[in-house]
Amino acid sequence: MERYYERLIRYLVIKLRDQEQARDIAQEAYAKVLENTINNKMVLEYPQAYLFRTALNLVTDLYRESAKRPTRSLEEVSPVEQSTFRTPVAHLYQQERALMVERALGELQDNCRQAFLLRKLEGLNHDQIAQQMNISKAMVEKHIVNAMKHCRIRVKEMEYSRADDDAPQRRFRRRNT
Repeated sequence: MERYYERLIRYLVIKLRDQEQARDIAQEAYAKVLENTINNKMVLEYPQAYLFRTALNLVTDLYRESAKRPTRSLEEVSPVEQSTFRTPVAHLYQQERALMVERALGELQDNCRQAFLLRKLEGLNHDQIAQQMNISKAMVEKHIVNAMKHCRIRVKEMEYSRADDDAPQRRFRRRNT
């Protein structure tokens, strides 16, 4: 199973966007897989799939835990605390990313955007949103999933286009040199 380590790290970095967190999750996944195979005396037919699924489950658990943690607005955080976790580059990146999400949300249909914002900003659960919007719980779930998917895709598209703004000029220069 050691031969899957680098591949697992790359996979987790894509999911988490954090090298250290990816390494922690990978280590925990390896420990769980080894523990399960030793305790249950099982031989894995597809060890890579089992390892990756275990790691993905740990990522899901991590997201669930972070969603449960109380959050504070930046106004509530003291300037000393802000400076310890924000570099100017990271702060600028977060601002640009927030603008991209805002633009992506602006492209959604009203019901889809409203359900998403009620969930993410107001913290309402699906039943409360369904009641407030006078739609079914299944429709609320569909709206939220669609909004998240749309935002994720649009933000990636916007990030890629910004990261490669001068690609046409580079291609043109290569042909002419």
